[in-house]
Amino acid sequence: MDTRPPSCGKSTLAHALERDLFERGCTSLVLDGDNIRHGLNKNLGFSPEDREENIRRIGEVAKLFFQAGAIAITAFISPYRSDRDKARALIPKGRFFEVFVECPPEICEQRDPKGLYKKARAGEIPEFTGVTAPYEPPLSPELIVRTDVETLEESAERVVDLLVRHGIIPA
Repeated sequence: MDTRPPSCGKSTLAHALERDLFERGCTSLVLDGDNIRHGLNKNLGFSPEDREENIRRIGEVAKLFFQAGAIAITAFISPYRSDRDKARALIPKGRFFEVFVECPPEICEQRDPKGLYKKARAGEIPEFTGVTAPYEPPLSPELIVRTDVETLEESAERVVDLLVRHGIIPA
């Protein structure tokens, strides 16, 4: 799962997908940025180096779940293509699917339940992706979902369809 700034719908979509997969009898789990940063990666900040290490660790955890036969659904702010490419390299070809969760920044800011954009614009949060830190969109994701125009159910179903087409889950 990719990688847009806060409030684009990454986590919401990831959890909806997890429910859909559970209902289909698939073993899956969500690795979510907020949860991982409170535990496994609580020692990391938001510098480019710490962001790189955050995604490296998540890639390694996702690889372990893949090796155990589970579907790992990741929902992280991952602003750098190179970090996403490194995570992709950990998983066998054809088994890693980058889903670009697209949503205009102004919609993300309107949705922002934590007030992070407001704090970033006030200078209270340094290195805030999409405001004071860069975001490099993927060049060729396997799927683009538009959470500003699609319903949650439509976006989740598009991800399920992708997994079915590639033989990851049964139809």
